[in-house]
Amino acid sequence: MRAMWKGSIAFGLVNVPVKLYSATETHDVRLHQVHDEDGGRIRYQRKCEVCGEVVPYEHIDKAYEEDGKTVVLRDEDLKSLPVERSREIEVVQFVPSKQIDPIRLEKSYYLEPTGSALKAYTLLRRVLDETARTAIVRISIRQRQRLAVLRVHDDVLMVQTMLWDDEIRAAEFASLDERPRIAAKELDLAKAIVKELSGDFAPEEYEDDYQVQLRQLVDAKLEQGDAIDTAATFGEEAEEAEVLDLMEALQRSVERRKGAKADAKGAKGSGSKRSKSA
Repeated sequence: MRAMWKGSIAFGLVNVPVKLYSATETHDVRLHQVHDEDGGRIRYQRKCEVCGEVVPYEHIDKAYEEDGKTVVLRDEDLKSLPVERSREIEVVQFVPSKQIDPIRLEKSYYLEPTGSALKAYTLLRRVLDETARTAIVRISIRQRQRLAVLRVHDDVLMVQTMLWDDEIRAAEFASLDERPRIAAKELDLAKAIVKELSGDFAPEEYEDDYQVQLRQLVDAKLEQGDAIDTAATFGEEAEEAEVLDLMEALQRSVERRKGAKADAKGAKGSGSKRSKSA
């Protein structure tokens, strides 16, 4: 991995030099746009409205317009902001980890200690872990000051940027003003489904079906051209689901889970019998 930022964590009088790395990456199949008639690549050009010339990225500045007036903000203007020049992850508060609502979290970054910072880094990691606390921090990344959390992920300190309070919309839906009556039987059946599907989260057991099928489609088109048989590639399309009322849907769900569990036990038992007879 390549570090995208260097700075230090500051809490109290303690200073911990660190490097910042992006903790995530996309696995999406990269697609581009083409003309449907001849397959020609579609490219976007940054063209000036005044002179009509295509402008290289290094000659593009940012601007803000208000009441008919435009203010141009050049790179040196933005870099002159004190916040932009900061290379400090400032700890402003330690809060109980359960108080951080996941809706506020954005991008994740790993922090690596540099120089002689390992002891202070380890101390901060342990104190966060043992007190079940998360640090609220301020950090400047890519010309923006961000509010973020500093927390422990396995044996690594991690920064996760957060949305500011005014960037989160309130969930105001008139449809939720009504309070429907939930029967005890419906609640019991729903709890039975939850119980049947309960377990420990194992992320490695899941995959992005859309990207897998997209890759299948690309491979099939590379091999067969446009005349591919989608039914042969992906199987027959599933029939439309039958519309059921809530109680019947819950009841059938419980019965289906019980049937699946019985089938799994039967298959396991017959497998062990075959191995013994062999």
